[in-house]
Formats: sequence, structure tokens, C-alpha cells
Amino acid sequence: MAMLHPFIEFGFMRRALVACMALSLSATPLGVFLLLRRMSLVGDALSHAVLPGAAIGYLISGLSLVAMGVGGIIAGLSVALLSGAVSRYTPLKEDASFAGFYLGSLALGVTLVSLRGSSVDLLHVLFGSLLAVDNPSLLLVSSIAAVSLLLLALIYRPLVIDAFDPGFLRAQNRWTALLVHGIFLILVVTNLVAGFQVLGTLMCVGLMMLPAAAARFWGRGLPGMIASAMILALIASLSGLIASFYLSLPAGPAVVLSAAMLFFISILVGPRGGIFRLRPFSVGKEKV
Repeated sequence: MAMLHPFIEFGFMRRALVACMALSLSATPLGVFLLLRRMSLVGDALSHAVLPGAAIGYLISGLSLVAMGVGGIIAGLSVALLSGAVSRYTPLKEDASFAGFYLGSLALGVTLVSLRGSSVDLLHVLFGSLLAVDNPSLLLVSSIAAVSLLLLALIYRPLVIDAFDPGFLRAQNRWTALLVHGIFLILVVTNLVAGFQVLGTLMCVGLMMLPAAAARFWGRGLPGMIASAMILALIASLSGLIASFYLSLPAGPAVVLSAAMLFFISILVGPRGGIFRLRPFSVGKEKV
């Protein structure tokens, strides 16, 4: 009961937990597909790419969730489309194109926030304020999570085909492949914007990618990996918030640090490829 005491006693802890749970259920499946498509660093790039749009929304309307969210979505999608166009029509590879755009976006966003805000505002944008999540923020994050899960269910089959054999999907229907890829990028950006509202632009990708990477050592097959990633993200959210309360740690980094610890534990003892995983010993040719 001691572990649940903060959530029973304090409303801000309950809101923070619900926000992290919503992100855990919607963002981690997208992280699994990013890993399958070898686009894990694209998630990090897009999390920084939303910053200029959010900063412009901040300059116009202050700390308005709607303005910063809309600006972040526009900026993230613009960077994704521009990076794809550059990699398609120039010799530059997609990872290098994303790196160039996201580094420029990060610098521009920090500069824009610094023009009007204080160092406290800059820290709020970069690292979030998980324990300050209010009801409008919680409604926005929960709505994005619900819509993301619905759309992901609708495009699940072609998305799986695109992850394992993109050439086959393009050969079947080129426009379907483009539509699926576009919807997937929109879902990634919107979930990063939702995470940006809670964990900040530097931390939001952690809850998306770390449980997804750790799930590789626990889940069997794609459905198992997705389920494992969700469970690991929920455990990281709960343990991180408990640690932040009792150890006086910043809440957002504590959640991401918990996810990182689960990732390292998975590398060591995960049953599907962990370094020190338990192996059955054999007597002759029979396993015991």
C-alpha cells in the first residue's frame, strides 16, 4: 500500500500516472514498428523537430496546449516530409537528411523560446513538467492515445507488410504504401507531441523507444513484442513516479530512467537473447 499511497493521496500524481499510461499504450507500439523499419533514430529526430512549431505557438499564445500542440504537429510533419523529399531527390541518405533537419530544428526552437521566455520556460519545454499535468493536458494526451490506437488497428496489416517487405506492398498498390507510411508518420508525430506536453521534447521519445527495444528480449513474434513493450512502459511509468515521489527526483527523467533500467535488465536476463538468460542444460541429447 505504501507504493500506492502517493496516487491515492495526491491528485497530481494520479494525473501524471494516467498521462504516462496513455502514452505507454499508444506510443510504444509505434516504437516497435520504428525498430522493425530500422527507423529508431527517426523518432528521436522527430521529437526534436516538433520544437520550433511548439516554440512559435508559445511565442503567439504563451503556454497554450492547443497552440503548442498544433505548431508541433505542423513542424514535425514538415521535417518528415522535407527529409523524405531530400533523400528521394538527392544522393543524401534518409538518416543524414533527418539529422540535418532535426539539429537545425532543435537549435531554432531553443532560440525562439529564449527570445521571449526565461530559463524556467526553456527547461519546461525541453524536459516537461509531468507533475504539473492538468485536466486539459490529460484530455489531450488521452484523446491522442485513443485515436492512435484506433488508426493503428486499421492499418495494422499493411503496416506489418510494409515493415517486413516494403517492396511487396509497393508492388501491390503504390498509393496504399504511401498512405500507410504517411499515416504512420502522422501517428508518430502526434504521439511525440502528446509526450512533449508531458515529458518535454528531450524526454518524450524515451517512453516510445526504450520499452520497444527492451521488448525484443521478451516477446515472441510481433504481437508478443507489442504487448511486452506496453507492459514494460507501464511498469516504467509506475516505478518512475514512485521513485520521483519518495526520492525527490524529477518525475519525467525518473520515468525515462526507469525505462532505461528495464532495457538494460532485458539485455542481461531477457529470455529471448539476453546475455545471461537461463538456458536449459542437457543430459546427453535430452533437455532437462
